[in-house]
Amino acid sequence: MSCTASVSSLACRLRRIVLAALCLLSLGTLPAQAQLAAKPSAFRAAGEVDPLPPASEAYRHHISQRADFDRLARRYNLGTPLELPHLLFLIDRQHGDQPYFINTRRYGLHEQFLTRGPLHLQLGRAAMAANYRAPDRRFILGTLSWQNSTQQWTFECWEGDQLDTNLLRTVQQSLQAAFFAPLLFKANAQAHERVATAAGVAFVSQEQLIREQAFLPLNEGVARGRVRVVPAGGIVADADPQDILVLDEVPISLPPVAGVITSRPSTAISHVNLLAKGWGIPNAWLRNALSELSGYDRQWVELRVTRTGYTIQPIPPQTLVVAHKARTLPRPDLSHQSLTPLSQLHARDRAHCGAKAANLGEIRAAKIPSVQVPDGFCIPFARYAAFIKRADAQALIQAALATPHFDDDARVRHAALETLRSQLIALPLPAAWLAEWQAQWQQQLGGTGVFVRSSSNSEDLPGFSGAGLYTTVPNVRLAEALPEAVKTVWASVFNSEAFEARRAGAIPLEAVAMGVLVQTAIDARRSGVMITRDPFDPAHRGASYIAAKRGIGIKVVEGRRIAEQVMVDARSGAVQLLSHADEQSELTLDESGGVRERAIDEAHQQQTVLDEASARRLARVGSAIRQLFRGRDQDIEWATTEGEQIVVLQARPYAAAVPTRLATQPPRRPARS
Repeated sequence: MSCTASVSSLACRLRRIVLAALCLLSLGTLPAQAQLAAKPSAFRAAGEVDPLPPASEAYRHHISQRADFDRLARRYNLGTPLELPHLLFLIDRQHGDQPYFINTRRYGLHEQFLTRGPLHLQLGRAAMAANYRAPDRRFILGTLSWQNSTQQWTFECWEGDQLDTNLLRTVQQSLQAAFFAPLLFKANAQAHERVATAAGVAFVSQEQLIREQAFLPLNEGVARGRVRVVPAGGIVADADPQDILVLDEVPISLPPVAGVITSRPSTAISHVNLLAKGWGIPNAWLRNALSELSGYDRQWVELRVTRTGYTIQPIPPQTLVVAHKARTLPRPDLSHQSLTPLSQLHARDRAHCGAKAANLGEIRAAKIPSVQVPDGFCIPFARYAAFIKRADAQALIQAALATPHFDDDARVRHAALETLRSQLIALPLPAAWLAEWQAQWQQQLGGTGVFVRSSSNSEDLPGFSGAGLYTTVPNVRLAEALPEAVKTVWASVFNSEAFEARRAGAIPLEAVAMGVLVQTAIDARRSGVMITRDPFDPAHRGASYIAAKRGIGIKVVEGRRIAEQVMVDARSGAVQLLSHADEQSELTLDESGGVRERAIDEAHQQQTVLDEASARRLARVGSAIRQLFRGRDQDIEWATTEGEQIVVLQARPYAAAVPTRLATQPPRRPARS
C-alpha cells in the first residue's frame, strides 16, 4: 500500500495493525463442550451416546481395571476427536470417605443417583447445593475421565465447586486408593488451580488440555472448491471465491473464499473467523494442516467441517458460484449536516452517524455503573456523501473501476483501489469544514489526542459485523493532521478487504455511507474483546467470553499471537482460563502522535492479564450492555486504565453465521492451474 502523507502513511500501517489485532483477538462457534476441555455434563450433552447397554450394578467402590471403568462409563461423540469416556463419582465423607464410582449410563446426574439410586436420600435444592459449596458437606461430587489427547486419567469437579485444600486432598486420596491407574486433578477454574497448588495436588489445567487438541471447528459448513495451500508468508490477497485455503498461519486479512483451514490456532473473535461466520463458510484449525492436506493442493474437493471432525473428498473440476445472502444496508439520512457530540447520540441516530457512534452514545447515556465511554463527536454521513460525489472524486472512482480486468482479477482490483485511496486522500477540503472540525475538537475535547474512527452504515450490523474492514487513525494530536485523518477514514470505503466483503455480500458501492467518530484517545493498560455468551457452546447459558491483552488494543503481531482467553460463568462466578497471552510487547500512546511499541518484561509475561475480579467486573458490564440492547448478544471492545476504570470502545451485535448456497454455472474464465 502506497501512502503520500504522514497521517495516511500511519493509517496504512495502523490499518494492518488493527486487522492484526482483530486476528489476535479470534476460535468461532464451537457447540461441543469437549472442544474446550469442559467437564462432561448431561445438561449440555451433544452427539451420539454409547449405544451399549448399561452394566447391571448401580456403582462400584473400586475400579481395578479398564474394563470395569468401561462398563460404567458414558461416551459422547463416538469415534470422533471429541470422544471422552467418563463416569461420575462421589465421596461419602460420613462413611470413611467411601468412593462411589457411579454407573453413569444409568444415572446421568449426581442428584439422580443420590435420590433414585441405592442411597434413596431425600435432598432438597439447598441440601444438594451444599455439596458444592459447604466445607462440611457430606458428599464431594465429580467426574473421572480418560483424556485421549494426553493419555491421562483425570478427575474434576464442577467449575463453581468451592473446593478447599482439605476437600481436594480427601477426594484425591480416596479416588486414588480405589482406582487402578494414576489420577491427575483437572482444574476447571482458576480458583481450583490455586487450591491444588496450596494442597500440593498435581493438576492439569484446561489450557494445557486445549493445547493438546489437534482439531477445532471454528465454523461448521460445506464447501466445494479448489484447494490452495499457502505456506507461511504466502499471499492470499488474490484468492478466488472458489478457493479453499489451507494456511500455515492466520492471515491479517482475507478476501471472500469458499473455505479456510489453518494450521495455527487463533481466538474466537478474530477478523478472519468473524468474516468466515458472516460468509457462512467452513473454517477449522487443524494441527499439521499443510502436511496433511498438501496432497490436495490445486485439486477440486468437497470440504465438510462439523463439530466432531472434517472430511475432504475429491470432486470433478468445475466452476462454482458462492452465492452469499444479499444484504440491504440501512438507508443513510443525508439531511443531517451538523457535527453531533457523542453525549447527544442515541440508537436512532445511526441513520446519520452509523451504528458504532450511535451505540456508543446509547451506552454513554445509559450511565452503566463503573463504565466510561470516551467523549467524542460524529462527522455525519452527509459530509462523506458531499465529498465523494464531487466531480473530481467521482472521476477518480470511475477511472479505478474502469481499470482493465478490474472485475475479474483480484490483484488488479487491489492495486487500483490502493491508488484510488491515495488519490482521494490528496483531494482538498472546504476551508469551512476544516475550521469547524478543529473548533469542535478544541472546544469539546480540549485539543487532546483523538482516535479518528469509522462509523459506517456497512458495519456493526446483525449478520455483518464489518470487523476490521475500515480504517482507524490512532492518537491524532495535531490540528492540521485531523483533516487528512478524516479523509483516510472516508477513503477506507475502498480498502481491498472492505470492497471484497461488500462485493461478496452483493452490497452496492453507492449504498455505502461513511461517518467518522472523533474520540478522545485512551492510553489503555489492558484491552480486548468480550462476547456476552459462550461462543463455543450455545447450551452454556449465562457465560461471557473475554479475550485480553496488555496495552492498547492494536498490536504489531500479524495475527500470529494468541490473546489471553477466559470464560466467566455468571451462575457460579467461576473464571476459567482457556489460554495465556502469547505476547512480548504492548502498544502505548506516543506523545508525538500515533502509538509506540514497548517490551513487556518476562515477569509480567508470566502473569495473567486479567485477575478473577476484573474478569467478573467485565462480565457484569457486558451483561448490562446486552440488556441495554434488548437482550441481543454483543461483541464488545473494552479497555481498562491505570485506575482500573472500565472503558467501552465499541459494542455491536455478535455475528451469526449466514448459510452459503453453492451452485454450478459455466466457467467465467479459465481456472487457475
